[in-house]
Amino acid sequence: MTTRQPAEDRGVDAAGELNNLQEIASYLRPTAGSPPDVQGIDVAGVSLPLHGTVGGDHLIYLDFKKRYDLKARISSAEAAGHHHIAEKLRLCRSRAGVVVADVSGHFMTDSLVALMLHQAFLLGAVYALDLHGEITTRLFENLNKRFYQSFAVNKFLTLLYGEINQDGAFRFITAGHPLPVVFSRSYDRIVGISDESLSTFPPIGTMPSSHDIDLEAMAATPLGYKARYTTNEISLMGHGDILVLHTDGLSEHQSGGKEYFPGRLEACLRKGKDQSAKELCPLIVDDVRRFGALEDDMSLVLIKRL
Repeated sequence: MTTRQPAEDRGVDAAGELNNLQEIASYLRPTAGSPPDVQGIDVAGVSLPLHGTVGGDHLIYLDFKKRYDLKARISSAEAAGHHHIAEKLRLCRSRAGVVVADVSGHFMTDSLVALMLHQAFLLGAVYALDLHGEITTRLFENLNKRFYQSFAVNKFLTLLYGEINQDGAFRFITAGHPLPVVFSRSYDRIVGISDESLSTFPPIGTMPSSHDIDLEAMAATPLGYKARYTTNEISLMGHGDILVLHTDGLSEHQSGGKEYFPGRLEACLRKGKDQSAKELCPLIVDDVRRFGALEDDMSLVLIKRL
């Protein structure tokens, strides 16, 4: 005969399991890595979980020179006669990538989805460099497919992946994620980026691509199909311009019915425009907290042209 466990004991066990899960998540949750080193570009970022030490936001820095042996990869590609791949790899020396992701929800369990993204993205990046010499939209097609097949409709993530070049060009793809904003030093304000000129896509994992070769083998989708991913490109044209990548924890931050974004952010950027990206990040965080208590995970990355 099985003895039924008292309710209070089950509650203690459940609390212990949650504490254990949070501890495991804090150990397993990967770090973004060091901010990339690109000539003429200054990069810094921060991610603030709403609850505890882990949450649904995640940053990944992809400094090709630091993470990969580009010299060895170029030599291998040349030896195999893949000269076009070698040329793409050479271009990676002058640019770096950034992932800004936001999992739906902001609890410790959502950090496990961020962990899945982290490992899947970095594994896919290795294959992309070996096959193409660069990160292509195919990587994100595969990520979207994997997460679509793994998640329920109400569990998804938004993502922005962008690559900054030393000439100030920023190429990016966005899946349900807030668009970046640019603070222009010459105009001393945030300058608009036309939504009509940019390609945006639904969050990762919500719907399969209409061009997926395995489409017939998939279960029917309740939300329809997305188009094939394409990239956008904007430019930090002036020295001192600041590109701000962020999650909706920043763009939707409110207090007393007033919105922080973009007016208060613009004022903070104007005040700290002469600071380095590393110095400016905590100034913005402090200003956000003074404005009002956080109600969501919040992440931002500042990319400043020197």
